[in-house]
Amino acid sequence: MLTGENAGAAALCAGLPRPVRAAYEAGPTGYTLARELAKRGIECVVAAPSKIPRASGDKVKNDRRDAEHLVRLLLAGKLHPVRVPGPEEEALRDLVRARETLRLDLMRARHRLSKMLMRHGVQFDDGRAWTDRHRTWLKTVCLDWPAAQTTLLDLEGVIDVLVHRRDHLEREIVAILPGSPWETQVGRLRCLRGVDTLTAVGLCAEVGDFERFAKAGQLMSYLGLVPSESTTGNSRRLGRSPRPDRRTPAGCSSKRPGTTARHPRPAKP
Repeated sequence: MLTGENAGAAALCAGLPRPVRAAYEAGPTGYTLARELAKRGIECVVAAPSKIPRASGDKVKNDRRDAEHLVRLLLAGKLHPVRVPGPEEEALRDLVRARETLRLDLMRARHRLSKMLMRHGVQFDDGRAWTDRHRTWLKTVCLDWPAAQTTLLDLEGVIDVLVHRRDHLEREIVAILPGSPWETQVGRLRCLRGVDTLTAVGLCAEVGDFERFAKAGQLMSYLGLVPSESTTGNSRRLGRSPRPDRRTPAGCSSKRPGTTARHPRPAKP
């Protein structure tokens, strides 16, 4: 019986009569199993879960049925493989995503504090929020009730911790670039308008090998930057260039990677 260890699963597959092919869905288990199978000379397809065809009326889901479904799709060549990154590249991706998670946590913490002050009728009118001047002003805010003041101080402490953690991760990201495999690629991406070091590193971590895209349109589609289109007969309607979703590689950083043109809607007759 398998215990869930990658080495045990790879050893089981290696002991089967050749040829052997394996497949599993990409997910929280990562790519360690795929690398273990590759070391043993076994072809493994890590399938993209969003592109696995499923019948709309199939409401029964369990491990056995899922395994049989993957095997049938593998034999039919219907699985869409995802690229398996190397261990160093996966480590960089984890670091970049950890920084992005902290950035979102910091944004939510700041929103909670701002909305609390709004409820108490306290407003900052001397410039933009979260500047040094704004942080100095926050230290002078004193609410009427002790419970509210304690909550305010706690929120300020949470923000201070998140800022410190975010800055630390950003320094680590910049520090690992010299001599890394992404040094040249990051330098090239920084030549684009609106792309600085953190944005470039995020794109390198999420995209990986840019040369696997034969055309620019394929890369734009992977980044989630392809505008929508609705064409019927002689009527053609193009949507605007979309804002990068946080769940897509283009949304891996706080800034958009460059600029994209907008497609104006045709005037009505």
